[in-house]
Amino acid sequence: MRAKQRIKVLIVDDSLLFRETLAREMAKDEGLEIVGTASNPYMARDLIVKLKPDVLTLDVEMPKMNGIDFLKKLMPQYPLPVIVVSSASQNVFDALDAGAVEFVTKPNMSRQGGMTSFVNELTVKVKIASTAKVGNKKHVPLVSNRPLTGSVTSVSTNQVIALGASTGGTDALYSVISALPKEMPPIVIVQHMPPVFTKLYADRLNNSCKLEVKEAADGDELRPGRVLIAPGDFQMRVAKRGSGYYVRVTKEEKISGHCPSVDVLFRSVAEVVKDKAIGVIMTGMGKDGADGLLKMRKSGAYTIGQDEKSSVVYGMPMVAFNIGAVQKQLPLERIPDEIIRSLAK
Repeated sequence: MRAKQRIKVLIVDDSLLFRETLAREMAKDEGLEIVGTASNPYMARDLIVKLKPDVLTLDVEMPKMNGIDFLKKLMPQYPLPVIVVSSASQNVFDALDAGAVEFVTKPNMSRQGGMTSFVNELTVKVKIASTAKVGNKKHVPLVSNRPLTGSVTSVSTNQVIALGASTGGTDALYSVISALPKEMPPIVIVQHMPPVFTKLYADRLNNSCKLEVKEAADGDELRPGRVLIAPGDFQMRVAKRGSGYYVRVTKEEKISGHCPSVDVLFRSVAEVVKDKAIGVIMTGMGKDGADGLLKMRKSGAYTIGQDEKSSVVYGMPMVAFNIGAVQKQLPLERIPDEIIRSLAK
């Protein structure tokens, strides 16, 4: 009975040594069953049909067909949670856009403990991915041409919009930010993501959205039309300077299990911006951000939560909703309109 409850994992990587090492190490976790390994997408496709895995780990750079092209062919026919294993590059976001739910960075094999920490991280993400909803993803264009129902007539420098997300968040945030006009109050974001990737993600959004998007640096000013994304391995807080705001970006321990943490950002917004803020909590596993969003609501901010149906993982927004932190729960596609509507008030 117990074996049936384990998460069935298929490993796809062109390196024999890496496949075997990964299969051996991940199999030590009692919650996982490594049902097979494949060296290329063609072998993987046959094994998916035969073994029916719950989760797939997928290398991006492979012979015959790369992981991104494979995802584009796979997801329409056999939608299943895929975790991409890759070096730091924009390929990761191409893979997420093609349907992968999460990614991990390939380990530095020369660093002591590199493989161990990698396997630990991947194991956690496999378990999260096994609960993710896939197959009903709507394609989000790089720049949304969909007209918003409201408009921002005047932009106040006193207002701040804060967003937080985790698993599934790169696409969800993309969907929201790309739909917003250039005339917006300052926006601050925490997306659970490792170092380097936050800069790549910010650059990607900046190149495809009307707003200016950058990875936050300590002391960066919050100004209309600008989006600041918390860098990986740093905590980000909003602070007041004169009549405006800036961010404090500091090297700290994990808080609420994360660095950057949504709770840290949201609590600072509650304390500093108070009722001039809008808080949005989106798809992700766990409860990071729920307590901070409740503090925002109690301080007079307007709070929005992504609904269950449109969330890849309905964890963070569910906890926030259950503790009374969310004033309005909405599907992803309606969140930009709600932000605009609330600003108009």
